[in-house]
Order: sequence, then C-alpha cells, then structure tokens
Amino acid sequence: MPRTLPDAIADDEPMLAELADPVEEIPEAEWVSEPETAPNRFGLVGRVAEWGFGVVALFVGLAVLAAIPVGQFVALGYLLEASGRVARSGRLRDGFIGVRNAAHFGGIALALFLMWLPLYYLALQGEAAQIIDPNGRVARQWQGWLIGLCCLAALHSAGALLCGGRFRHFLNPLNIAWLVVRAKPALYTEARDRLWETVVALRLPHYFWLGVRGFAGAFLWLAIPLLLLAQGHRAPAVGVLGAMLLAVVVLYVPFLQVRFARDNRLRAFREFSQVRAAYRRAPLAFALALTVHLLFAVPLYILKIEVIPRDLVFLEGLLFLLFIFPARLLGGWAYARGSRRIPRRIWVSRWFGRLAVVPAVLLYVAVVFLSLHIGWKGVSGLYEQHAFLLPVPFVTWN
Repeated sequence: MPRTLPDAIADDEPMLAELADPVEEIPEAEWVSEPETAPNRFGLVGRVAEWGFGVVALFVGLAVLAAIPVGQFVALGYLLEASGRVARSGRLRDGFIGVRNAAHFGGIALALFLMWLPLYYLALQGEAAQIIDPNGRVARQWQGWLIGLCCLAALHSAGALLCGGRFRHFLNPLNIAWLVVRAKPALYTEARDRLWETVVALRLPHYFWLGVRGFAGAFLWLAIPLLLLAQGHRAPAVGVLGAMLLAVVVLYVPFLQVRFARDNRLRAFREFSQVRAAYRRAPLAFALALTVHLLFAVPLYILKIEVIPRDLVFLEGLLFLLFIFPARLLGGWAYARGSRRIPRRIWVSRWFGRLAVVPAVLLYVAVVFLSLHIGWKGVSGLYEQHAFLLPVPFVTWN
C-alpha cells in the first residue's frame, strides 16, 4: 500500500520538530519595508549605478559605526538582520538592506565633500599668507573670501537638503534664491518632520537591540571553550579540551545566530537540535556556508597583531565587514534551504558535508589559539571573536 504524505512526515521526527516549531509573531514595526523612492530617470543603467553606489556607501557607513563603541552593536545587528532576512526568503539580494537609503546619504556626503574642497584650498592659502605676513592685507583678504564662501556654501547646502537632498539638487545654482523665497515657518516644520521620519526609518534602535542579544547568545556558547583555551599555555590538557569544545561550538553558532535573527527569539540559541535537522536537509549548503564563514575570518587575525592609530580603525573595520558580510548572507541562504526542504538528504551527502568542514574548523581553531601569542591584546583578545561577535579588529568601550 503506498505511503501517504502524513505517514512520511511522521517518520521524520527532526523534520517534524522543525516544521512544528512555534515562531513568535514579530511586531509589525519589525517588518517595516524601506520607503519608496522616486523612479530613476536614467532607467536600468541608472538604477544599477545607484545600487552599486549605495552598496559602497552602506559599507562605509557601517565601518564608521563599527569604529564607535555603541555603533559596533548596530553593525552586528545589521549583519544579523541581513542573514535573518535571507533565511526567511532564501534570496541573497534580500540581505542588502537599506541600499537605496545608503545611496541617498552617500550622495549627500559626496556633494558636501566636493563643496568642502574649495574651502579647504582657501583655508590653506589664508594660512600661508598669515605665516608670511601676519595680519597683513593679503591674509585679511583670504580670510574674508573664506568666510564669504563658507556662508554661501552653507546656504546652498541648506537649500539642496530642503529640496530633497539628492546629489542633483546640489548642482542647482538657484538653491539660495529658492531658499530665500521659501523661507517660511512651514518650511522649518516640514524639514523637521522629514528629518524625523528619515531617522526613524533607519531603525537604529532595532539593529542595536538585535546586535546586543545576538552578541550575548553567541558569547554564552563561546565563553567556556575560550576560557579553557586561554589556559592552554599553563595547562596543555585544559587547552586541548577547550580547543575540542571550540571546534564543536563553531559548527552551530553561525546557524544559531541565523535562526535567532530569522525568528527574533533569544531562546533560539538553545535550539541546536533544530539546526541539526535543517543541516540534514541541506548538508552541502551548510558545509559551504560554514567553510566560507570560518575561512573568511582567518585572514583578519593578521590585522589584530599590531594596534593601529585610532584614526585608521575605520579602514580596518571596513575590511572586516567586507569579509564577514558575505559569510552572513551564505549562512542565511543555507538555513533557508534546510528549512524548506522536506526530505532529508542521503547519508552520503550528510557525511560528506561533515567531513568537508573539518579542515576549515581545525584551521580556525589553530589560528584562534595562535592569536594568544601574536595578538596585540594577548589572552583578552581571544574573546574578540569577530567571526561571531562584533565585526571589528579591536573592541573599544571609550
């Protein structure tokens, strides 16, 4: 007698547990989509160019946040949200959150930078004239030109921002005239409301809270293995035990974080059996995602050997994000495949996936142990696991 679908599902207990797993309804505020933008006048080429520029601006903005103590949790929250959205939809493109908004802010930053260049030139000339002839006529002239041009640039920028803040608005030579004509109390009220709506649309508190909880959940899994591994130079047996535990933990932590971000539930960090069930249905995808996740984190330990000037932390943070972001997207993609497939893969695929990740896991654990002796912070730097925690070279709190 042929088996029915309910009978087939009943035979697969892990898969049934996964499908029957209750998911709390995420508040409506968590699902707010990006605000609609005006259609691009240049068609497909313009949209592609805007999207590419938005990606660059997005990573630059995240790198700036990662250089700030509180912003580090916002950057981590963004990475988790990106992997969670991919895990919900199965599409990698859904992980690029806020690209259009980033292009808007990036255009403003680029326009202001270009306007700052002539001011910088005038400031240099005025400083040189002041050195040659302090309080002389030429120095006073350069200073006057600088002050006048600063006032014009400020008014021009204000008009461009009030017109919409697009890059093309900064190219309009009539911004000051428009600002004079429209200078009314209603203009201030409208600008204030638009600024507030823009800030709210960034959802920074959501990303911060998501990053804090994602950090706490992953750190609880990593704390004991890292603590034991840190004692390896004093008690080799304890260090070996810590390395073995770390090798096991890193198999689950990336996907536990994906599950947490997907469902927005902190207790998802305890549901490793559901992660195992998802792995059985997409072992090769899980193996690929975990291998990329660990291997992309290994080269970044080179940047943790020597501390760099505080002003350059932004550049290292940018490089860290460029390596970690693709790994997060792949983790979400792999989990989406494992969550949607009904039958488990054959045992050959499952065992091949397990064996395939062994070299990457061993290499990662070896590099983590080596970082104890070559890292700038020594033992304390062992707990700065950028692959799973804050995506920065050095954690700063001041």
